[in-house]
Amino acid sequence: MSAPAPPAVISDLRERIQRLEGSIARRRTVLPFGIREIDRVLPGGGLAVGSLHEVAGGGNGAIDGAAAALFAAGIAARTRGKVLWCVTKPDLFAPAIAQAGLPPDRVIYVEAGDEKSILACFEEGLRHPGLGAVVAEVARLSMTASRRLQLAAETSGSIGIAIRRWRRQTEAVDFGQPTASVTRWRVSVLPSTPLPVPGIGRARWQLELIRCRGAESADFEVEGCDDEGRLALPSNVVYRSSQKEIGRRRTSA
Repeated sequence: MSAPAPPAVISDLRERIQRLEGSIARRRTVLPFGIREIDRVLPGGGLAVGSLHEVAGGGNGAIDGAAAALFAAGIAARTRGKVLWCVTKPDLFAPAIAQAGLPPDRVIYVEAGDEKSILACFEEGLRHPGLGAVVAEVARLSMTASRRLQLAAETSGSIGIAIRRWRRQTEAVDFGQPTASVTRWRVSVLPSTPLPVPGIGRARWQLELIRCRGAESADFEVEGCDDEGRLALPSNVVYRSSQKEIGRRRTSA
């Protein structure tokens, strides 16, 4: 019969197990949207923290592209800590980002000259443990590059958001290629909600979950981010009966 292990050995093993379990728990942490219809289709009830996610506009125009950026800003706004935002050109409209919940004092902007530099800054930012989220505008994202970004996000526990922004129409086809991202979203602009008085209504988007690891795709009609980065369901969607919703989808199919 072997002698029991010394207390020091047992303590060391427990510490190693706790470190491993802590890493797994961090990867499984989620950031809920706070909308039951969206959170219930996502594994764990929210957007996976410590992971890479992709966002793109539903069309090739600047309007859908701006909506995708605001959607990403709303996600980043609900994290803790500074947000690193990597761009190739200084054409990001900071006041709109602030209206989506990201004030200037929370955002660190990095301007890189090309895609290779953007990906390098993206990965380096994701490896930094003090950032809540890292956002980068990229046209192409290979499987190799996305795997590196996913591993970097897992290491730090930050959320990585790749905004797929294309300068040329030929680059758009790359969005259909497989990557290591946990989710892939597409945002399209819909007519705003009418107001009882003349003015600008709250933005309304068609939000498509094209791909989600461990779950099925889905689509939602939502109102754009408020000043805390939160989405909302339009009132005509909130009070719509499930039977009417099923009938609408069958008719449009």
